[in-house]
Formats: sequence, C-alpha cells, structure tokens
Amino acid sequence: MICINVMIVGAAKTWCVAKEGADTQALISAINYACGAGADCGPIQPGGLCYNPNTIQSHASYAFDSYYQMKKQADGSCDFGGSATIVNTEPSYGKCVYPSF
Repeated sequence: MICINVMIVGAAKTWCVAKEGADTQALISAINYACGAGADCGPIQPGGLCYNPNTIQSHASYAFDSYYQMKKQADGSCDFGGSATIVNTEPSYGKCVYPSF
C-alpha cells in the first residue's frame, strides 16, 4: 500500500459571512446559535477588535466565520438558516482579523 501526502499550495481560502439583506431576526438568532455553539465571539463584544461597526450584519459575519473555521469549513457549517454565504475575499478590516483555516 502506497500512501502519498499531498499539500495543496495556494489553495483558495474561504470565509463565511452574513448575506446582504438577510433578515435581522434571523441574523440575531444565528449569532446566538454560533456563539453558543463555540464560536469565538469575544471580538464582537463591546471593546473587542471587531465590535465596530456595531451592526448586526457585521457581528453576524464575524460569528459565522468563527463557527465555520472552528468546524474546519465542513459542508453545511456556513448556512445559518440561509442567512450566510461563503466568500473568497477576506473580510478582515483594520485590526479586526477574521479567522481562516
């Protein structure tokens, strides 16, 4: 039996963010789910590096991505009731750095 270890160089990174125009209540519920299920939501708390802009959309995007990366980008881990989407453009800004796998 031959085993070959393959390292993919330059593989596209992906992030999970809130969909534009997603329902506010759906985003709030999904943030609560992601944070309750182990996502690192400290950065979106008051005083955190990703607190501003203080919008549901922004906070949801960070929480969704933290959860998605924690789950090692597993299929279905970026859905949140249809309020999330996978992107190839890094959403980090300023000192707010989104996790990546």
